[in-house]
Amino acid sequence: MKINDYGDIMNKKPISTATQFCAVIGNPVAHSLSPAIHNAAYELLGLDFVYVASKVEDVKSALAGVRALSNFRGLSVTIPHKMEIMKYVDEISDTDRAIGSINTVIHEGDKLIGLGTDGPGAMKALIDSGVDINGRNILILGAGGAARAIAFTLAIKASPKEITLLDINENLLKGLENDLKNGTQTSISAFIITDKAIEDAMSLADIIINCTSVGMHPNEGKSLILPELFRQEQVVFDIVYNPLETKLLKDAASAGAKTIGGIELFVNQAALQFEHFTGYMAPVDLMREVVIKSLKI
Repeated sequence: MKINDYGDIMNKKPISTATQFCAVIGNPVAHSLSPAIHNAAYELLGLDFVYVASKVEDVKSALAGVRALSNFRGLSVTIPHKMEIMKYVDEISDTDRAIGSINTVIHEGDKLIGLGTDGPGAMKALIDSGVDINGRNILILGAGGAARAIAFTLAIKASPKEITLLDINENLLKGLENDLKNGTQTSISAFIITDKAIEDAMSLADIIINCTSVGMHPNEGKSLILPELFRQEQVVFDIVYNPLETKLLKDAASAGAKTIGGIELFVNQAALQFEHFTGYMAPVDLMREVVIKSLKI
């Protein structure tokens, strides 16, 4: 390091005993972009926060550590801990309990409050794109954690006409179908993925949301839906954000459909976490810019 470089370091906000810190925990977490976007936002707003990534296998002990550290403000939670971590927090909303997973933990005094931002983040992405959810037929591909969060949020907080679920895992699919039927007033249907099931669902769908990993890097050339099944009046939302434009979105756009990329969900859910952690409005444009720049490197 050159002597002149020390001036830049000294001008930055120092980390002190008053600094609050946050972390993303999961296994693995080396690929996470969360530290980059949260720390960029802290720096822009001049907040005395720092955000790190930590590989965690023992969730119970990790949460005990959070409780013990007075300046540990919160956690982002990723795979595979979104379900297990619910056992070790003090408060969870009825909606998030019904969903069955959380991705955020806030340290408030002597309490740990768990919540989810994936569902609200997805709903915000649709609304910000000018999509009217009320009275629409929604097709969700997948029945895993992200699908659960999004389906429950839309069923409870919007008024879709019907939500159709497609997945290859019958137990997972039926579990989500039953939970939605018992926990919401929305009409729900569910089918094992076959070519016929996809074709039938696409003929009725107004909004299609891909909650599977199909099309994710390094398998960019894959999609569950044939290009000829898209219609111009449809909205297609892929929660995969790497690559920025998946084959699903390219095919939908070629048919004239409105498309929403997964980066919008990723940024929105992170922005909501940021606001819970700090109490400040998130600089969403900066956070989006950091993600796009990171993915293009």
